[in-house]
Amino acid sequence: MKIKSDFILRKMDDMCIVVAVGESAKTFNGVINLNSTAVFMWEKLSAGCTRQELIDALTGEYDVQEEVVERDVDKLIDKLRAENIIDE
Repeated sequence: MKIKSDFILRKMDDMCIVVAVGESAKTFNGVINLNSTAVFMWEKLSAGCTRQELIDALTGEYDVQEEVVERDVDKLIDKLRAENIIDE
């Protein structure tokens, strides 16, 4: 999985948002706000990774149970798929 190249992460003060550029800006109207954990996931997905690689990275970075990480990963992936932001 990989974030499409026409979606970018912008950090402004203490906020992190995703915006569309290029062709996607014609159909994606809005922004997505990300917390620090979601930014970590976004950066991993931008580099290209599988669901399991993302889960492994999160459990290695944070002190959290794998079941919780799996739920959070699936929630973000579902949101990105719904908005047509990731290529698979």
